[in-house]
Amino acid sequence: MVNLVVGLFVLLASTALFFFVLTRGALLVRGLSSAQNSAKSHVYPLYSEMRLIKLVDFQPIIAAILLFQYSTLVSKIVAGLRASNLKDKKVLITSCAFGNVIPRVVDAAVQSGAQQVLIADIIPNELDHAKGKLAAYADKVAYVEDNATAMHTQPGGEADANIIFFLLHELPHALKIRALEEAGRMLAPGGKLYLAEFHRPELPILRLLSWTYFKVFEPFGLALWDSHDPVNCLTEMGGWKCERQTYFFGNFQVVTATKL
Repeated sequence: MVNLVVGLFVLLASTALFFFVLTRGALLVRGLSSAQNSAKSHVYPLYSEMRLIKLVDFQPIIAAILLFQYSTLVSKIVAGLRASNLKDKKVLITSCAFGNVIPRVVDAAVQSGAQQVLIADIIPNELDHAKGKLAAYADKVAYVEDNATAMHTQPGGEADANIIFFLLHELPHALKIRALEEAGRMLAPGGKLYLAEFHRPELPILRLLSWTYFKVFEPFGLALWDSHDPVNCLTEMGGWKCERQTYFFGNFQVVTATKL
């Protein structure tokens, strides 16, 4: 029994160290160099190096990181897309994400009649990795290397749906606002933004655990609880009608915001 406990502790500690080195640890190192001024300086190696992407992008791992709420969160977005009339319209996925969210979103958009699904990401390796999941939709999907906070390669006002899945918590606070503004610029009037993110938990024990997680691994995430709550930010910008649904005792949220 003692050996089992020790082995489990070593496994958990090693996993935590692995993720720390490839997330906040990398940011701390970059902060000591000129790389901190790059447009990609906030992107973890975990999301930019192809070998690491392939190593970590394993559905059970991703589901566990989101406390096994991953499928539920994706299903909420998929349901919204399936209930929409997207015939001959464009759907935008702003930034790639691990797991099966992109194939499920693309399938839902195509089934709802979308003419094209555009996937934009600042990291070329993420786009290449996404292509490997979407061979069945090759004639419906386009890929573009672009920045969620300033999409210079695309004209605004053309997308009827925009999906942002767990991106905001990784962005520096000023870039959170820019990403939301850009999400709105890309949408046509009446278009919908589907935003999945962390949320301030209702249970004190979950709140403590989440606070610790953000402090250690995701230094930009805690602002989503207050100063950069996405619904509050969109409301302050004006021109949005927002609905929010929370999950797992308030630990996660899916925001559906309609551009007025």
